[in-house]
Amino acid sequence: MGYKDKTYVIFDGDNNKWAYAYMKGWKHNENVDFNFEDAHDLKPLTPRAEDEDYIKGRLRERFKSTNQVILLIGEHTKNLFRFVRWELDVAQNLDLPIIAVNLNGLKKIDNDLCPSILKSKNAVHISFKMKIIKYALDDFPPFYHTIKNSKSTDWHYNDDVYKNLGID
Repeated sequence: MGYKDKTYVIFDGDNNKWAYAYMKGWKHNENVDFNFEDAHDLKPLTPRAEDEDYIKGRLRERFKSTNQVILLIGEHTKNLFRFVRWELDVAQNLDLPIIAVNLNGLKKIDNDLCPSILKSKNAVHISFKMKIIKYALDDFPPFYHTIKNSKSTDWHYNDDVYKNLGID
């Protein structure tokens, strides 16, 4: 069950912190069936967090216990090289499954917004809906490990999966 494994969430801290906050809210709401083990709860940043080398060192430590990655994709995500691109590069080098979540609701890769480093890299692209994120956390990591040596592509779930989850 992917939601029980450590999940590293990558997002635009200036513009998409709201989406990350929603995920944390779903997790803490006892009336909502959603959970994930957030790698950001490990090794909290200290007041030294303005130093890029310090931040990247702490983030590397978080990656060490991570089993999968969620990338929250907003309007500016593809242009963020200092941390987002670096985090995606680390995740790919560690061969972690990546769940790309489109904040605009698109259910497949958004070629206009997806960071180029992630295109055709065996990531699954989904919409920002709690039920499909939960489904992807359970479904995609085991699938990813079966396709590692196959031709890379952009994955997505068909409309029937969304319909079976009660998502329009």
